[in-house]
Amino acid sequence: MQYTAHADFVAPARTRPALWRLVLGLILVMVVYAAGIVIIFGILVAVSGLEGANTWLGRMVTADTPTATLLVLATFVGMALGPLLAARLLHRRPMSTLFGPRPRLLRHFAIAAVICGALNGLTALIPVSFSPVLNLDLALWVSFLPLALVGILIQTGAEELLFRGYIQSQLAARFASPLAWMILPSALFAVLHYQPSIMGENAWIVVAAVFLYAICAADLTAKTGTIGAAWGFHFSNNAIAILFLALDGPLSGLALYTVPMGAIPAADLRPMLLSGMVVTAVIWLAIRFAVRRG
Repeated sequence: MQYTAHADFVAPARTRPALWRLVLGLILVMVVYAAGIVIIFGILVAVSGLEGANTWLGRMVTADTPTATLLVLATFVGMALGPLLAARLLHRRPMSTLFGPRPRLLRHFAIAAVICGALNGLTALIPVSFSPVLNLDLALWVSFLPLALVGILIQTGAEELLFRGYIQSQLAARFASPLAWMILPSALFAVLHYQPSIMGENAWIVVAAVFLYAICAADLTAKTGTIGAAWGFHFSNNAIAILFLALDGPLSGLALYTVPMGAIPAADLRPMLLSGMVVTAVIWLAIRFAVRRG
């Protein structure tokens, strides 16, 4: 595939492409991310006291209430700041270069979010073997919706900044082959979603599904020269999974409906995950077609 726009996206990274800078950058990201969590804990201590803050940390582990889920989403502020600081301090490149040109970023974000939302909405019409359970009263759900959307915007933006904006561009500045700058960040992104305690024997299928999304996001970033399309795809997908229908485990606190963890046998969940991968590929193709004119 030809990635003309990617060359412009990667150009700022070429001034200081040394791998040791990228390694230090990733360490800096982890430090800033951890510092963000410490700051949130400090705020909780100031508001609720030490015992109350520890209670909130316990709730954040399950994130099965609206406020706890919002607090988890807030921790991604640190993840967003990390690559921005790494780009500026270690690579001497403007922070804005991790996003790409702003008009194209915003346009492609909107296009991708709408396409992803529409196609996922169509799949919701397919009959399923389980019955969702109302998780939040509609009025309560609506009251949390504005903050929830901001939280998901931050969470997905942080991940796209780190994996597509920072890691992908810095690897592309050092290696010409997409096997390096497309596969490596995608594999890292996917492995970080390995959760056998939650997904059981389907954990590696979930990793494969996340890896497929990450490859699609890397391709869209390379195709468009911004993280906008990947961010819009990610935002819309996570908004549906977090706000509308979620498994009743971690990050289910803001969902209008949930599906009990034991309601879907592992054997029945497997074909659903595989069909979800097909939907991901279809959404990627649709977005790629829609943004092909730049």
